[in-house]
Amino acid sequence: MTAVVAIAIPIAAMALVLWVFGWMRTTEMNRGLVVLVAVLVGVGGVFIFYYGMDRIVDLFAVRWQDRIRPWVFVGPALVLLSVFLVYPAVNTVILSFRDASGSEMVGFDNYRFVFTDSAMLRSIRNTLGWSIIVPLVATVVGLVFAVLADRLTRLESVAKSLIFLPMAISFVGASVVWGFIYDFRAFGNQTGLLNGLMVAVGQEPVAWLSQEPWNNLLLMVIMIWMQTGFAMVILSAAIKSVPEDLLEAGRIDGASELQIFRRITVPSILSALVVVLTTVVIATLKVFDIVWVLTNGGSGTEVIAERFIRYFFQFRDGGRGAAVAVLLFLAIIPIMVINVRRFRAEEEIR
Repeated sequence: MTAVVAIAIPIAAMALVLWVFGWMRTTEMNRGLVVLVAVLVGVGGVFIFYYGMDRIVDLFAVRWQDRIRPWVFVGPALVLLSVFLVYPAVNTVILSFRDASGSEMVGFDNYRFVFTDSAMLRSIRNTLGWSIIVPLVATVVGLVFAVLADRLTRLESVAKSLIFLPMAISFVGASVVWGFIYDFRAFGNQTGLLNGLMVAVGQEPVAWLSQEPWNNLLLMVIMIWMQTGFAMVILSAAIKSVPEDLLEAGRIDGASELQIFRRITVPSILSALVVVLTTVVIATLKVFDIVWVLTNGGSGTEVIAERFIRYFFQFRDGGRGAAVAVLLFLAIIPIMVINVRRFRAEEEIR
């Protein structure tokens, strides 16, 4: 009887969750009430499901319980990971070898297009520039801000909050804000900040986002503005963890503050620098919002993620869109490997 109850609990919990969510798709109830029911049933159902699975594990011999129990709790997460990450990744690779409709195999034609089309080549070149310039500048500026903020005796948290504030803005929101700065009008008064300054000093207004290749750098400024706060917070925490004894020993030996920074502080926070750099690199490889909102990929500002979105959803070409997505995925893999190896090296040291 105990075994029957233990098995029935998780089955009943999953059946309840599936039935409730199926019912909510067709009900005309108040949306607020639907959300409340979803939260209660979702959280409660998951709790009951794991409780029932734990009861089932208790039915096994003691020597098997410790082996099975971790998989019981990790198993559903692995299933969801496979369904929502592994399966789409494999399906995308398969789709990249098919035509626009996904009905016929075309071999490597889509990849041949990726490395021969002029717009795609520009997007690869631009993305490479983004992934080098933005992480380096954002990390260096964030490090400078972290060092300066660390020396503040008062209002340190206020200063850091103001610098970190752009991180709370979406890429689209940041693009709109900076769009007012770069705005250009061929006729009438200039509403853009930069062109307002140009006119104020007697110069002609400039269509900033049409000036190649400088328009790419102007778009990168937005990403740098947003990521600097992230770099500052991580590096500031790392700087505060540097042992004070090391710094004092360097000062006693006659080292200048710059030498202490170069020879003690930077080596001590090297792991944090690597984390910040790789994280920002991954973010820049995926950026498309800024380009899409401000230039729509025109005037030589194409990036890989923008091409992927355009081919998939605008041109309705699943094969080429999937090939671009695979290219982006392959570009991110080495960075993730570096991060994982770095984490493992740190764990071995600890």
